[in-house]
Amino acid sequence: MALACAAAYADDAPVTAVQTVMPTRGTIAQPVHAYGVVAASASSATTVDLPYVARIEQMRVQAGQAVKRGTPLFIVQADPTAVVAAAQAKSAARLAQDELARTQSLYDKSLATQSQLAAARKAALDAQQALDAQRQLGIGNGHVTVAAPRDGVVTQVSVAQGDQVQAGAPILQLSAGSRGGDARPNVTLGVEPADVATIHPGDPVTVSGLSTALQSARVIGRVAMVGASIDAQSQLVNVGASVLFGQSAFIPGTRVKAEIATQSGTHWIVPRSAVLNDVHGDYVFQTGNDSKAHRVNIKRVVENGDRYGVDGPINGAQPLVVVGSYELQDGAQVRIDGAKRQPTGQGAEQGTAR
Repeated sequence: MALACAAAYADDAPVTAVQTVMPTRGTIAQPVHAYGVVAASASSATTVDLPYVARIEQMRVQAGQAVKRGTPLFIVQADPTAVVAAAQAKSAARLAQDELARTQSLYDKSLATQSQLAAARKAALDAQQALDAQRQLGIGNGHVTVAAPRDGVVTQVSVAQGDQVQAGAPILQLSAGSRGGDARPNVTLGVEPADVATIHPGDPVTVSGLSTALQSARVIGRVAMVGASIDAQSQLVNVGASVLFGQSAFIPGTRVKAEIATQSGTHWIVPRSAVLNDVHGDYVFQTGNDSKAHRVNIKRVVENGDRYGVDGPINGAQPLVVVGSYELQDGAQVRIDGAKRQPTGQGAEQGTAR
């Protein structure tokens, strides 16, 4: 009699119609959104100056111009004092060498002492070092053509033709070209301080333009630097990215938006609609061969759009309830009305069920 009542009760138990997807396992990351500008990192810029006083005879480039390594940037006339110093260093080196040769000849004839020979050698060495230093300045006869030390873009010109510049004063700034292969940051992004802890050097970055023409263009790079302080003006933390723009239209100064893939890892990828929460934590329902819903406790690790990357004892061979789960309890009878396609969005790879 009791068994018959139990069977009758089971037959009368409500059946909930649900929709399911098969669980998948793959790589998923949590995106952090940021905005910035191309070639704005200070570490990608080189200031070109002179170690001596000179007058700018001719500017060969202008701001915004792309240059190759060795391209003439400007021609200067060194200050007469610097030219005289270079000539004096050359004469002093020649005189010191002659004096060393004379002292060596006298020493060989026992007409000079060991100390006199040592002093002549030191004088010759000092004079040669002074001459080498002058040669490194590149003054020569006073007319010097200064060339680009590397590929890049002239982002700023601080002087005009005819100006006299002091030693060490900036003449122009050369920024790493966005089309080059410079490994240093060439994109500066502003990130909310709350998101910085999840960003690490090497994280993938997808950059696209803010303008209508560049909205569909996407270029991949990597995080190269994560700032350790909040910018006083923007109230954001600066993150430097190294991006190879190739022959794209992302020229220096282009405003961009970026998506940084953080906390990338391999997890169960489940739709947001499948995940429920109560006082015991997060959980999902899976259906078995007994047509019942079975609660599986999980832990949310990352969030990417309408998907979560979760860890837990999910059975890859059993369907995951995505519609109708709010009406279920553990062990409830279910009827699968249909299956929904597992969403796969940008920033993750869908794995195979197992």
